[in-house]
Amino acid sequence: MTIHREGYKSIAIGTLIFGAINLAVFYFFSASLMWLCAIIFFLTLGVLLFLVSFFRVPNRSLTISENAIVAPADGKVVVIEETTDVEYFKDRRLQVSIFMSPANVHVNRNPIDGEVVYNQYHKGKYLVAWHPKSSTDNERHSVVIKKGNTEILVKQIAGALAKRIVNYLQVGQKVKQTEEMGFIKFGSRVDLLLPVGTKVNVELNQAVQGGVTVIATLNI
Repeated sequence: MTIHREGYKSIAIGTLIFGAINLAVFYFFSASLMWLCAIIFFLTLGVLLFLVSFFRVPNRSLTISENAIVAPADGKVVVIEETTDVEYFKDRRLQVSIFMSPANVHVNRNPIDGEVVYNQYHKGKYLVAWHPKSSTDNERHSVVIKKGNTEILVKQIAGALAKRIVNYLQVGQKVKQTEEMGFIKFGSRVDLLLPVGTKVNVELNQAVQGGVTVIATLNI
């Protein structure tokens, strides 16, 4: 396991705060209230370790498959339904949404090989990630990857806690399946918009792993 570069600053700040709090508590209370020092130490250590866990990148055997659409994020499948896309396709699409809790890995990965043909950031609200309107009303970053004649849209969506979306892709860029496409801090949601009729390989409430679980199979 490694720590993602997006976490370096947050972890450094968290470590400084952890040290400052515990030094102050030990200085003022160690002589008479050592038990209080111990409690505060372990509580703040737990918070620091939880912060570090947000930015973990576990070692995994990633799935590389010509016809597979792999999960772009860790989390739980919360939506599988047809919807009308008004942003890019302007037609009916099959939506698969993955909810990322604060405890999940937060790296986002390319679900397929291909070329980035659309990349757009949208300002928005910070509704809870499972809210039906979070896909269209929240802060989000939309990317369309084209493979052959097939295009799929990947939407990184901010939630109530996740107020910083990082996206590494650019229009015209050739991308590889499972490579990093971005990062969402502190949990949120990722939507996939697929062609109607795409074979879906997951079920509602199923836990998925980014870069590992096959979400659907391309018709190519």
